[in-house]
This record gives sequence, C-alpha cells and structure tokens, in this order.
Amino acid sequence: MCGIVGIYLKNKKFEKSLGKMLSGMLNNMESRGPDSAGFAIYKDESKKLYKFSLCINDLNFNSFKKEISKKLKKARLAQISDHVILKTLEQPKKVIEIINSNFPKVSIVGYGRSIEIFKQVGNPKDVVKKFKLDSFSGTHGIGHTRMATESAITTDGSHPYSTGEDECLVHNGSLSNHNNLRRKLTKKGSVFNSENDTEVAAGYVSNSLSNNISLKDTLTSGLKDLDGFYTFITGTRKGFAVVRDEIACKPAVIAETKNYVAIASEFQAMAHLPDVNNAKIFEPEPGIVYSWGN
Repeated sequence: MCGIVGIYLKNKKFEKSLGKMLSGMLNNMESRGPDSAGFAIYKDESKKLYKFSLCINDLNFNSFKKEISKKLKKARLAQISDHVILKTLEQPKKVIEIINSNFPKVSIVGYGRSIEIFKQVGNPKDVVKKFKLDSFSGTHGIGHTRMATESAITTDGSHPYSTGEDECLVHNGSLSNHNNLRRKLTKKGSVFNSENDTEVAAGYVSNSLSNNISLKDTLTSGLKDLDGFYTFITGTRKGFAVVRDEIACKPAVIAETKNYVAIASEFQAMAHLPDVNNAKIFEPEPGIVYSWGN
C-alpha cells in the first residue's frame, strides 16, 4: 500500500500556493506510506538553464560546491537539506558524466528545464518539513508516500522516479514482469539505479517518449506491456496523466474545479483544497488514460 497525489493548476493565481496544497496532500497520505516520501515540482524558468536535482547524502555542501564549480563554470547551487539544485547552461550528457565520474556519493534524482525532485526515507510529514515543501511555487506537482514491499527502504527506493528530462512517475501497486522489462530496456540503453519496479515503469515511459510517441499513447500501450496492479501518475513539463490498470484494484479519486485538477489515492488527501466541495469528483475508469496539459 502506498499513497499517490498530484495537482495541476489551471489558474496562475494559485501557483504561489502549490507547495502548501501539495504538502497537505502528502501529509494526509501519511498512513498509506510511512517508510519514505518524495515530490516533484514543475515551474517555469529560463529555457536556457538545466536544473539537476541531486542528493549529496553526507557530503559537505561547501566542499561539493567548490569541487563541482571547478568542473562546471558558472554553475549555481542551492541547498535544501541533503538535496541540491544545480543550475547550469551545460548539456545533461556532460553534467551527468562529470557527476558520475567524480562524485560517487552523489545521486542524480532528476533533471530538466522545469522539474525539481526531492525524496527521502522517513515519515512523510518529516520529509515535507525537511524540504520545506510549503514554500514551493509552481505549475503542477506530484507526490508519493511509500510502504515498502518489494525493495529496500532507501532514498533510491523512494518515489518519484525520473528517467528522462522533465519526466517523473509515481506508482501505487506492483508489477510482476518488471525484471523481464528491465532487461529489454537495458538492451535499448536505459539505465536503472535501483531494484524498484516503479523505476522500470518510468524507464518504459521515457523510452517510448524518446521515440516521439505521445504520453497518452505510451500509457495506453503500457496497459498491454506492464503486468500487475497499478495506478500511475506520470508528469511532464506541460502537465500530468493518470492511468489505472484494467482491473483497477488500486484506489484513486480525482477532483476537478475551474482552477485545478487534483488526484490522490483517497479523498482525504484533497479535503483541505480550496472549493473542493464544489469540485467534480470521480473515480478514474479502469484502463483509461486521463491527462491534463499534455
């Protein structure tokens, strides 16, 4: 059992409140996933800059900043707990190679022009507070609370998973064919950093999007290629999409108003959202892809 949440804003006046809205949703899903939590925030910024979400673990931030600045000129870094947002004009391939070759203790949590990702083990309320989610602004966000069932309780085992530029995925459920799919995707060039089945689902989505297949068509094809019970929320720079498998034993509910679309495993995650009592509230149908902004 895990908790998944997501919110997509239709009205810019709520962008400064995105973090508060999402933090309340994650806190209310604490009982579904006490082992770890994480979130992805999308925000419009400079189209020239790439942002890298890094977990530096127990490295000293100032030492890391000094060393990485020698290898990436004009890099800008901001620390939030044990995570760092690195902004640079350099291309992702170069930055990833530099980090992987020189900083083995640093994990690349995600990268892109819009996305920022933070995740850590521990109680969701503590994780939300640790990363100051309340203070974030943005256009849309996705979150997850994890009850570990098939891989270790680690930062690498926490959601969201990001396997492509400005992409992420959270998952409630389990996949039965993820090992076979992992081997197939690895042969095609995908790289996985955990044993978690959700990372394989994220890799499946990234591989398909890289072949110019739309997100909706990708998730529709996934209904045949991904065996198991699941509800996915997958985010891109423009929005997010939701899909449940064709059995749909994993719960999900959507609340849509003129100002936002919210999704969660249970309605209680959305009870604090503005005007939710007047929202169109419905359960997503099995095997149907719902998307906003994409």
